[in-house]
Amino acid sequence: QVRLVESGGGLVQAGGSLRLSCAMSSRPISRAVLGWFRLAPGQEPEFVAAIYWSGASIVYGDSVKGRFTISKDNIKNTVSLQMNSLKADDTAVYRCAAQVDISGPVYYVRSYDVWGQGTQVTVSA
Repeated sequence: QVRLVESGGGLVQAGGSLRLSCAMSSRPISRAVLGWFRLAPGQEPEFVAAIYWSGASIVYGDSVKGRFTISKDNIKNTVSLQMNSLKADDTAVYRCAAQVDISGPVYYVRSYDVWGQGTQVTVSA
């Protein structure tokens, strides 16, 4: 089964940028969907963005539209999340996820069956 490993988190000032990367251990199946979620202390997991491995369909959560960009590299088997104009509210653990053997709405946590361990993003005000 494909494994996911995130990298690129860290500490940044408000207004700054970070780029997260999700490396997959093997090429996902063509119908796979790759997504990013984030979890802040005391809050429910929040959908950030998703991209279909085949094709170019992309979906963003409302709170990141216009600031974050998700992309994929079909050669390197990676999915990236470019985060610009970061705010303190973006502070969270960011986790990469994949729909491999299951499917469902891309904004729904339970639609994903493979998860990375997460990477911390901290935005200072």
